Amino acid sequence: MSPGDRRVQTLRRLVAMPYLDRLELAAVAGMADRAAYHIVADLERQGLVASLAHATDLLRTTRRCYPTAAGLRVVARADGTAVRDLLRQRPVSAQWQRLLLARLDTVAVGYRLAASIAALVGPVAVRWYRAQPLDAAVILPGGRTVGIVRQGRTADRTGFAKRLWRLREGPRPGGVLLLMPDEVRLRDARRRLADAPLAAFLALERDAIWGGPDHRAWRPPRINAIVDLPSALAALDPGGTLPAEPVPARATLPEDIERHAPGRDAPDWLLPVRLRPAETRALDLLADWPWISRDDLRGLLGVSQARVSQVLTRLEGFGLATRAPIDGRRLVVTDRGLALLARRDRAAVGAARKRWSAAPLNAARPLTWRTVTGARSRQLLRNVAHTAAVHAFVATMARQARALGWEFGQLDPPHRASRYFRHGHSRRAVHPDAFGVLRRDATTWAFFIEWERRAVRPATMTARLAPYLRYYASSRPTDDLGAPPAVLIVAHDDLAAIHFLRVARTELDRSGVDVPLWITHAPAVAAQGPLGHVWRTPGSWEAVSALQAK
Repeated sequence: MSPGDRRVQTLRRLVAMPYLDRLELAAVAGMADRAAYHIVADLERQGLVASLAHATDLLRTTRRCYPTAAGLRVVARADGTAVRDLLRQRPVSAQWQRLLLARLDTVAVGYRLAASIAALVGPVAVRWYRAQPLDAAVILPGGRTVGIVRQGRTADRTGFAKRLWRLREGPRPGGVLLLMPDEVRLRDARRRLADAPLAAFLALERDAIWGGPDHRAWRPPRINAIVDLPSALAALDPGGTLPAEPVPARATLPEDIERHAPGRDAPDWLLPVRLRPAETRALDLLADWPWISRDDLRGLLGVSQARVSQVLTRLEGFGLATRAPIDGRRLVVTDRGLALLARRDRAAVGAARKRWSAAPLNAARPLTWRTVTGARSRQLLRNVAHTAAVHAFVATMARQARALGWEFGQLDPPHRASRYFRHGHSRRAVHPDAFGVLRRDATTWAFFIEWERRAVRPATMTARLAPYLRYYASSRPTDDLGAPPAVLIVAHDDLAAIHFLRVARTELDRSGVDVPLWITHAPAVAAQGPLGHVWRTPGSWEAVSALQAK
């Protein structure tokens, strides 16, 4: 093949799969890494290809390549077709550009997984979807197909459950690989797919991306096994049919990304490219913990005061976060930031704003909990003392954990910490203030947090314990994580903690349910921190470190 033919062939690849980086391009095309670098550099010099920098918490900064308008004209001329037809048939129109850049984190992870597959089976093709339950599909040599589904960090439980249900409908690929953000949501998805009529394997996203093809990261829904990627691919059905989407009604030439301003005036769909990984992580934390103080955000991020100021200045400059004059100055995500996160994780923008918007109902009135638009954001602000206490608890725990050589493998705010289960003929739930998983080497410790300011009477304490007695009487604590998490209860003061211990002992004896309860009080936590020797269990008055609960 002549150098000119190789350039056109590479352009065709980038037209079919825009935003590949050079190493991924080499893998999916079956060419040498050096050849991919030289060809792409040549195409960039000719103005046929451009690139942009992108990074995530899992993937370091790389240049992602896409064809320019001039490159599209070259491919159309080589294929003997009109540019307008090429725009309608391939994901390179302005409409596709906005969609793929808004979901660029998913695109990057999908291409990295496709490159791992190509390393095993040879050149592959990737097809992206706009509105299907699949994010993408990989077409393997011989016609085999495998779908890719990724659950984003902020995707809500109900919306993703609907996506999983829709996988059962219509044409299906030979199998589906699902990338999950944490262990709890992976196990929940496994349960939902247990009776699905399709081959599926699930993995934690970090394991699938960092581990490589030979890493045992993939779990089938119906049996307790962990296999590597070659074994997962071998278990997929040999055929499969990919879903088809209607040809878009509009397809215009993509915009020149470089002409857009870098700051607040940049279009929403370009923000995932403008943000650095630290800024994206801070934005995710602000979305998880609305009305957090800057000091508590710094504790969760594990950075210096100067660094958190830099990150917040950038987020405020993009119009993604703001400081509200509530209880000092508290940080929240703006409606623009909520939209960015929702589009990234394929959630409904309107629903996200309805729940979490911190915008005032009337800009002319002072901001109070009564004037906040978002229903859940309003609830957190109404109980701002409780909200701030939980923020301070998890931020202090993060600081102490780092000092002791532990790290948060997972930290869920209240809306993700809830657990739903069956008890008798009823559907029940526990709604803790947070859920976390600490890790050090091969050791993990999971826990719920209950910050109890109002439980001062025995009847109220009994009512607070009842949901946990039902939850731990079922198999769900083990099913959700593999081992029952501890329940950390922080009472208002020492007297309330003593009463709580006595009530808990009575209720545990009465029910016969083993709940790993650890109880303390707020002044002790303030003095020694959440990981200090401040915790007592029912039946024991000796204060110990919570890490002894692992």
